[in-house]
Amino acid sequence: MRLPILAALAALAAAPVAAAPCGGSFSAFLSAMTAEAVAAGHPKASVDAFFANAEDDPKVLRADRGQGFFKKTFIEFSHSLISRARLDHGKINAKRYADVFQRAQHDYGVPAGMLLSFWAFETDYGAVQGDFNTRNALVTLAHDCRRPDIFQPQVMAALTLYEHGEFDPDTTTGAWAGEIGMVQMLPKDILERGVDGDGDGKVTLKTSAPDAILSAAHMLSMFGWKPDQPWLVEVRVPDGLDWSRTGLDKTQTVAQWAAQGVTARSGALPAAGLPASVLLPQGRKGPAFLAFDNYKVLFEWNKSFVYVTTAAYFATRLEGAPEYDPGNPDPELPDGAMMALQQKLVAKGYDVGKVDGILGSATRAAVQAEQVRLGLPADGWPTQALLDRL
Repeated sequence: MRLPILAALAALAAAPVAAAPCGGSFSAFLSAMTAEAVAAGHPKASVDAFFANAEDDPKVLRADRGQGFFKKTFIEFSHSLISRARLDHGKINAKRYADVFQRAQHDYGVPAGMLLSFWAFETDYGAVQGDFNTRNALVTLAHDCRRPDIFQPQVMAALTLYEHGEFDPDTTTGAWAGEIGMVQMLPKDILERGVDGDGDGKVTLKTSAPDAILSAAHMLSMFGWKPDQPWLVEVRVPDGLDWSRTGLDKTQTVAQWAAQGVTARSGALPAAGLPASVLLPQGRKGPAFLAFDNYKVLFEWNKSFVYVTTAAYFATRLEGAPEYDPGNPDPELPDGAMMALQQKLVAKGYDVGKVDGILGSATRAAVQAEQVRLGLPADGWPTQALLDRL
């Protein structure tokens, strides 16, 4: 990280400034954001230039409200994201930037496969970085009252990047939620975790693969990535396994799992003393994995279970693992039935978060608890049989 950026962050953190009120008139909101930025120590000329052409973007809000692809199962989602082309391009990029990936491994302990996986899924190795005006996306979400506490600081971070010559408010584009560049990082993350990988004195994630790769590695390291440790290993599980012990909220050592009949599907299991969870994305009849601490770190990058599991699995493929065995899982509940299940779980006192038809970690834990109570195989996979019993 560059020293001027550190100084800017320290100055902003030290300035106790009232946040601009969300909602209401957009022009009044921009005036409040402008006043907030000046009070935080930004020069008025740069603040005025940054906000001069800012616009509310309704397409951003539509995208924010319509993230339906996370309702796909792991098998559906992984099949839609993982292709032979992405595998082949991953190998090409691994070779092309071998020295950069070696530096990422040396400096941050993050292997090439994991970085290539995020690079592939976020932007198809830089080919599709998004066409939303980033400043407008950020101010739109900062004005919206759903998550202003997240996005108002991102607006200020983008302003700081602008002042350091690393962001053009009128031409910088990216994802609808304000992420920028090949690995789609928010402005605050770029300030705090960006790495100048190509030595030009700037962090330019849109055009510099070395900057993007090393910034992603630095971010994972700061999230808690443990060097030289696994993240996900495909396994075979015996029919008689105690399913109530599975799930991300329960861990045993690799040796303990092995004693219960869990075996590696390819190669050998990792070190016997490592803590791990048995992960069954689609229940006991579907794919099975041992998930380690590094897998759980990935939720700091993205909160979606299917996204994280697919990214972690794809990283193992890029590191040489075979294609997973899909098994023959029980059919998924349709959207309406999943929401009905969540409503029944809420009625029984479980906190499943938003009733949205998405099988997240909280819903999985509630499902497993009810499966235990009802004497059903407690693998955390919701079925019609469970819904009928409830």
